[in-house]
Amino acid sequence: MPAVTGADLLQAADEMTQVLHPHHERDWSVPAGPLTWSCWTTAAHIAHDLLAYAGQVTGRPEDGYLPYDLQVSPDASPAQTLIVARACAGLLAAAVDAAPPDTRAWHWGPCDPAGFAAMGVAETLLHTHDITVGLGVPWQPPQRLSAAVLRRLFPDAPEGVASEVLLWMTGRGDLPGRARRTSWTWQAAVG
Repeated sequence: MPAVTGADLLQAADEMTQVLHPHHERDWSVPAGPLTWSCWTTAAHIAHDLLAYAGQVTGRPEDGYLPYDLQVSPDASPAQTLIVARACAGLLAAAVDAAPPDTRAWHWGPCDPAGFAAMGVAETLLHTHDITVGLGVPWQPPQRLSAAVLRRLFPDAPEGVASEVLLWMTGRGDLPGRARRTSWTWQAAVG
């Protein structure tokens, strides 16, 4: 199984930008799909998580998150917020690709760079999906990236179309013969 890398993060960020930027002049104050957050807040959350993960990989804390936070200016337009998210994806990609594979940093246990990359891809794809649902834009996460996230973060995932399984694993979709999930967690920590 190939590890999730910085190139995968950049591909996820490019996909996010390609699908969402054409809709940047719409009303992003609407809820992002099933979330209580607005589409704008969800885009800012993507940026926040990507930067937090980059800090974890480079700071290598062993027992918690580094005590800093990203605040996207509340005056930022949706287009500007997408640029911030893309910039944070670039920072995480650089951190992941520069770190030796045996690097460990805290995310509910010791996590390797590939785990942080997989979480970054997951956050980007899943929240892009949330925003597209909120804006009424048909879109599914890319199959290859969805499969990579499932392999790394959801080893118990059932067989099926990767994007559909990823959305089901995270309570965002349905799979035939399976109840919709109402709670979930991914497994990023390694031994």
